[in-house]
Amino acid sequence: MISLVAGIAMYYLQVYAFYDEVAASGTDDVRMTLLATGQPEAILYEDFEAIDSESSPIRYRACFTTNLSHPMLSETYVAYDKAEPLVAPGWFQCFDAKALGAALEQGRALAFMGTENITYGIDRVVAVMEDGRGYVWHQINHCGEKVYDGQPAPEGCPPKPEG
Repeated sequence: MISLVAGIAMYYLQVYAFYDEVAASGTDDVRMTLLATGQPEAILYEDFEAIDSESSPIRYRACFTTNLSHPMLSETYVAYDKAEPLVAPGWFQCFDAKALGAALEQGRALAFMGTENITYGIDRVVAVMEDGRGYVWHQINHCGEKVYDGQPAPEGCPPKPEG
């Protein structure tokens, strides 16, 4: 009986307890890095919903819609070449990492740099499907891969924060 209760508690903690809904600002929830300046800029979007957790910098997930076309996005924003959407909890139904990953592989979705190093070693990635559905998640970048494994930061990475 104790094992059953412990198992249910662990499941609940992993899937539900540590996530919070993110309140939408309505103006700058979705930002992508401009090719021209290298700086993130808010894009036009609707229907924003997101979750996050203080327990890990890679638990952020968001969904939105936009009327911006793939050609316009590709000419304006920095592409993100190694996008790998991370699975969201099943109850956050708008975010399907498996379907999004397949769409990225098939070219039906394009990935862009949202904000580089939103937290040290973590990039915010934005992907947009051909039909305007969009997704956002946090992904460990090349600096974070090394530093979080206890290795020195690779050349070209920003200085590691203290602590």
